[in-house]
Amino acid sequence: MVAPFDRLPLMERYARHVLVCTGSFCSPSRQGRALYSLLASLLQREGLLFGPTRVKRSEAPCLGVCSGGPIVAVYPEGIWYHNVSPALLERIVVEHLKGGRVIEAAVFHRMGEGATTSGKDGSSR
Repeated sequence: MVAPFDRLPLMERYARHVLVCTGSFCSPSRQGRALYSLLASLLQREGLLFGPTRVKRSEAPCLGVCSGGPIVAVYPEGIWYHNVSPALLERIVVEHLKGGRVIEAAVFHRMGEGATTSGKDGSSR
């Protein structure tokens, strides 16, 4: 049976979408799964599950990086974080998602910048 296109699904508005890699290639011990679970409680604690600042979260079996994980990507900014620990995830939620401040030291890619990334000292890699 084909779904009718005259009835669109409804979705609550949201401000950001966070993708967490839960695959085993970038993080062999699969820490991404634990981060994905933790993310829900952090978003709830910070009041980011409802309203105009709502943040959606999704888990992805692979984000195509395959190293330096766990990987977390934040959209619409297109900010990609690497080596995300529970402590860094908490900073991402509080400082980036709630406060609007990117944690530059943990960023390895920005949407639209190609393969070049900056290290902590500002040098290109």
